[in-house]
Amino acid sequence: MCQLLNSVDGTLSLLNKLTFYAFPTKTSEFLHPKSSPYLGNKTAKRWRFRGVRSLSLQGGSEAADHVKSSNKFKTNCCDEGEMEPFPHVQTLRKFPKEELVGKVVMVRFDSTNLLREEEQDQSSQSVSSAVFTIKYLHEAGAKIILVSDWRKKTNSQLHDAETVADMLSSVIQHRVVTIKCDYSAVLLKMEVLKKADIFLLENLSEYKEEVANNSKFAELLSSGVDIFVNDSFSQSHKILASTVGIARFCSACIAGFHFEESLCQLKKVARTNKRPYVAIIGGGNLYDKASALHFLVSRCDGLVFVGMMSFQIMHALGLSVPSYLVEPGAYKAALDIIQIAHDRNIPILHPMDFWCMNEHLPEKMDIFPSHHILDGWLPVDLGPRSLDELNSLLVKCKKILWIGPVKFKFSGQCADGASKLAQALNDLRQRNCDITVAGNMACQAMVMESKSVLVNDMIENASVLWEFFKGRKLPGVMALDRAYPFEIDWKSAYCNPAQPLVVDIGSGSGLFLLGMARRRKDLNFLGLEINSKVLHCNKCYNNISFHSFELSRRVGPCFDTVSQP
Repeated sequence: MCQLLNSVDGTLSLLNKLTFYAFPTKTSEFLHPKSSPYLGNKTAKRWRFRGVRSLSLQGGSEAADHVKSSNKFKTNCCDEGEMEPFPHVQTLRKFPKEELVGKVVMVRFDSTNLLREEEQDQSSQSVSSAVFTIKYLHEAGAKIILVSDWRKKTNSQLHDAETVADMLSSVIQHRVVTIKCDYSAVLLKMEVLKKADIFLLENLSEYKEEVANNSKFAELLSSGVDIFVNDSFSQSHKILASTVGIARFCSACIAGFHFEESLCQLKKVARTNKRPYVAIIGGGNLYDKASALHFLVSRCDGLVFVGMMSFQIMHALGLSVPSYLVEPGAYKAALDIIQIAHDRNIPILHPMDFWCMNEHLPEKMDIFPSHHILDGWLPVDLGPRSLDELNSLLVKCKKILWIGPVKFKFSGQCADGASKLAQALNDLRQRNCDITVAGNMACQAMVMESKSVLVNDMIENASVLWEFFKGRKLPGVMALDRAYPFEIDWKSAYCNPAQPLVVDIGSGSGLFLLGMARRRKDLNFLGLEINSKVLHCNKCYNNISFHSFELSRRVGPCFDTVSQP
């Protein structure tokens, strides 16, 4: 793996923490490299290069410095813009159970989780939490309407709704009855709800109104529904009628157990509580993911590219890359990422060798250096030296994110490099290294290598994570009801909580409330203000305890109390 640490007058200096590859050259110019603050500080060997173009790295890049507080975190890129904080959503875990009795609850479940073709592992936490959402609602006395989209790609046996209902009945151990979408509008007026406790609507993938977030279709879905439970986190980056539009028509919209666990995992990835923190990045489309990579390079202590994006990094470094492996428009984006890494003095690594397949004789394989892939040979997997160097780097890490497949344009479904990387990560997890794996192929590799991988180690839909890294709000999360981000001890807030409470909505600076509280000590006062700029908190003013809370704009069916100053 090769690592960029400096760029001066067209010459790159590399730090030999591992066994990095260097080109021979006739020049006598050497440069002293910097050292990485977290990945060790070994003796630097100075390498000489030839044929490496001068890197124009001035401007165009956004260096990010992230600040996290107890209630939110934000990302500043060159002092411009910020990543929106996670909203504190209402969850089924904290929703009053007595309010579920006799209510009609619609559950948007994840078909890729509950309807997989392979035999369901009930001990899997991702499956058990999704099943527990349904069983919890059933035991609470609610009538449940299940809704989702499914395709034969997920399970070849998913022929119709009846087949899916039978499969769900087997998984959750309760009878599931199918109903039509247009039937749900009159459910409460008929005797259908008396026939069973759990129902399944038709396949949403058959309705174009679903992906269009059609308001009338969302209203139809919600007809007769009291409470909406979203348990399909993998769809939270999309704007769908069954995850976003429906929230307008239900009295309560909350997160299921599986959704809540996945959201907690997303927050965990953003934290930099353990260092060194290294991101292993697979897959392609660097240009589309540039802003997400800016986020990672600004938080992590190193990036390791193991997929198609590695060729874009190599191309930006001036290394020889076959034209068919170069992504159009990605050159400038790759330079920006390299510049941020240079400014933060962290390493960016790419493979030093590849297994390649002969274009005319597919069964013929050979190993080539990353900078010298011969014509007629196609890269299909990481080479042995790359894997050895990667393993040497990872043993130093305390936290690792693997996102995207170890897969190239001509790779098979499961590359041997992915399997060996999964083995290495499983070994590190046994040593208390914090491991997170994102993406379907990466998660499959981890599961194949270890049956003990927990759901809180994996996010199967990498698209959700990429959208989050780009700083975008997740529509499926934003549509849910808000919850208090902290528990309020009213006994400590008020001398006598039993006194009548006066609420001032739009309290501004709170001076009016202070004046009222001085006059009416027989009352308790609570001020709510949407503008955080005018909020302030005076712990003691004329012996009057005063607290102010921020009231955010209405996003879902209810208002949101955000944080205590």
